[in-house]
Amino acid sequence: MDQKFQVAVLGPIPFDHIVTSKGQEIIKYGCATHTAIGLSALLEGQGRVVPITHIRQSDEQAVRELLGQYPNISLKGVYSHLDQGDVIHLNFIDQNNRLEKQTGLMPPIRPEDVEPFLDSDVFVGVPISDYEVPLETLRYIYERRKPGAITVFDAHGPTTTVTVTGDRLRRYWVERDLWLPYIDVLKMNLEEAGCSWFGKTFRTGDQEKPYHELTEKEMAEFALHVLERGIKALIITLDAKGCMVYSLPNGTLSAVFVPSIPVKEVIDTTGCGDSFAGGLAFGLLGNPDDYVRAAQFANALGAMRTQGTTFEVFKPFAATKAILQEHYKSNARV
Repeated sequence: MDQKFQVAVLGPIPFDHIVTSKGQEIIKYGCATHTAIGLSALLEGQGRVVPITHIRQSDEQAVRELLGQYPNISLKGVYSHLDQGDVIHLNFIDQNNRLEKQTGLMPPIRPEDVEPFLDSDVFVGVPISDYEVPLETLRYIYERRKPGAITVFDAHGPTTTVTVTGDRLRRYWVERDLWLPYIDVLKMNLEEAGCSWFGKTFRTGDQEKPYHELTEKEMAEFALHVLERGIKALIITLDAKGCMVYSLPNGTLSAVFVPSIPVKEVIDTTGCGDSFAGGLAFGLLGNPDDYVRAAQFANALGAMRTQGTTFEVFKPFAATKAILQEHYKSNARV
């Protein structure tokens, strides 16, 4: 197989116990598995995917059997020597909202964990909590990656914390500006954007949701702020509507809405954001400045993820290309 590209995926492979909004119980390995397997399908015959993660030794056999089904996924970055991994319990209230508990914590991904894979073309950080992909590691990648390599980062991590009782709660990304110089493409949803753009002071309100979803004007202001501090593109997902793609070509703010790919029925939304991040990474391979193309592939993988509870939902490049051409027609960037 000609391995033209290599994508490194940094994030946990948690043991997930999920109860969907329809009462269905699902037990599986999540987060970085969605990113890696979605990318594996798209990169078949074109490149390899390297998940970089820490897992429990009790999960090692099952994780290796799962990922080992995909010939272009390397298992060299799956570490179990520290015998720690994430364990997550998700109870969906509705399609987009859920209660979260965490009873296991993976160690942070360290520079030495990433060092063997610095020849990757894209690094995708998909942390689900604030400790998993630290700033130190992003800086290490930025300073040592090969010329032309790209770092895509999901803000889910730094806007989420775990309490001593195992509750997973939103947090303000107060140290945001320290991270921006080491990220090329920053991805987040509306809630995470609300935790990333705040004033110098704020009043505490409803303790369940002290932040607010940004208006269109606030999103543009936030985008300009991060783009002026090192980010090349900001992608904000708008639930089922699609996403906004912000960039700064020739010093002028560009804001492009990329509509989602509709599906007839949503079966399981777990891992949609992780899958979306994988689509961004694929769309940027060989097209590092085409953020709309990346968003279209991201929407495709996010839509696929909703269509079942297994990883068979992901399709190879040819089938994904056909979906993009059917939905985006003359505007498809394939």
